Amino acid sequence: MSKKKVRVRFAPSPTGPLHMGGVRTALFNYLFAKQHGGDFILRIEDTDSARFVHGAEEYITETFNWCGIKFDEGVGIGGKHAPYRQSERKSIYLKYAEQLIESSNAYYAFDTAEELDAARKQYEEEGKTFIYNSSLRSRMKTSLTLPDNEVRQLLDKTGNWVIRFKMPENELVKITDIIRGELVVNTNTLDDKVLWKKADELPTYHLANIVDDHLMEITHVIRGEEWLPSLPLHALLYRAFGWDDTRPEFAHLSLLLKPDGKGKLSKRDGDRLGFPVYPLEWKSPETSEVSRGYREDGYFPEAFLNLLALLGWNPGTEQELFTMDELIKLFDLNRVVKSGARFNPNKAKWFNQQYLKQKNNEELAKLYQPVLKEKGIEKDNNYVAKVCGMIKERVVFINDFWGLSSYFFAAPDSYDEKTVKKYWKEETSTRMQELVAILQGVNDFSKEDTEHAVRDWISRNEYPMGHVMNAFRLSIVGTSTGPSMFEIIEMIGKDETINRINKAIGSILF
Repeated sequence: MSKKKVRVRFAPSPTGPLHMGGVRTALFNYLFAKQHGGDFILRIEDTDSARFVHGAEEYITETFNWCGIKFDEGVGIGGKHAPYRQSERKSIYLKYAEQLIESSNAYYAFDTAEELDAARKQYEEEGKTFIYNSSLRSRMKTSLTLPDNEVRQLLDKTGNWVIRFKMPENELVKITDIIRGELVVNTNTLDDKVLWKKADELPTYHLANIVDDHLMEITHVIRGEEWLPSLPLHALLYRAFGWDDTRPEFAHLSLLLKPDGKGKLSKRDGDRLGFPVYPLEWKSPETSEVSRGYREDGYFPEAFLNLLALLGWNPGTEQELFTMDELIKLFDLNRVVKSGARFNPNKAKWFNQQYLKQKNNEELAKLYQPVLKEKGIEKDNNYVAKVCGMIKERVVFINDFWGLSSYFFAAPDSYDEKTVKKYWKEETSTRMQELVAILQGVNDFSKEDTEHAVRDWISRNEYPMGHVMNAFRLSIVGTSTGPSMFEIIEMIGKDETINRINKAIGSILF
């Protein structure tokens, strides 16, 4: 572990909506930083102008505001290493690329697209794998093969040249990854990556990433598995710059896998199986297609983060529900698994349900009130809180409350056919009329008094308890499910109870 103050960064590209896997990467960085008393930085890597998507950066900011993950430095916050948006830093990168040329670790390449295609075709015809490295660069139009005067002319007159890294020949690169251990790669399998492009005067990811991590004093790079193939190049770039002593430690997180089959979790899997893969709803500026988000689907941000924390990380105990403080205290990169983490949408719902149950009834009532207002219903918060307390054990999302508790606010406008067929017999209407008389005689309409009166009436007449009570419930609720009938009628009151029974008598035909 580095003795320097821990500094980590989350560096997304604004090329579309942020995938839930990206939020998990940010979360792991945040937990690591906070556990070690370090800094967490947001850097926007927007050098790929061709893939820039309008609104994507704002989406990233809104996502972390919703999640409650706060950055110590970065875009929208500032800090001593500003600016943190790479497009605003583009003037600094060329000098670093030229520094590599001066140290013979990089070179100018003037190949046209047609020349590269021709070389690629020749390799294919010879049955070889096309790699732009030592086996090819000596045959191409580069500063390594051309006279200095011609190189200068091409630099002045052409606008499509690039600077490529000069990959060493036949060298074993050894790098230690915190999660994966020691990795060994032969440089002959790697290509001479483009570092800087004259056409747009912007660096590629590889150069900008290394330079910015160095200048921003990043001590640990925690990122997705998809960047693992870039690790040898990045290690060699640190060496080429003479920055080995300050090179960060690396940890590459495993992929999030689809619930069924093989492969990385994608939007298509969510569309196919009915769950979101983005933290927030996203409307494509190109197609206007709307993609679901966890926030809009009704997930609590703390439930969303909890489920992400356990995708690929094992706390070493049976505990599944964690506060953020607990996660910060327990998080350990050495307990992050190497293999992919399979996403379970049903488990995601379970997490939300657990967090919903933990909320007090008053808080749930405040969250439920907007749903009621949309339906034109106004009830004081105390009443709504009582309803929430009676229903919340069966609810996954706030929007589920209405389907399970609408009868607390309005009489049913229909009756479940299966329940009618099973419990509403020829004699049921007469018995429900008797029940109305019994309830009218109860002065204190408390659940205790109504239950005593109704059960005593059923017992005295030797009526079948199940049939009478289910017909009673059908009249009040419209179905055969729900909490205690006597708690329900205490809530809705005597007049509403009797009106509903009379309505059922007149509406349900045997």
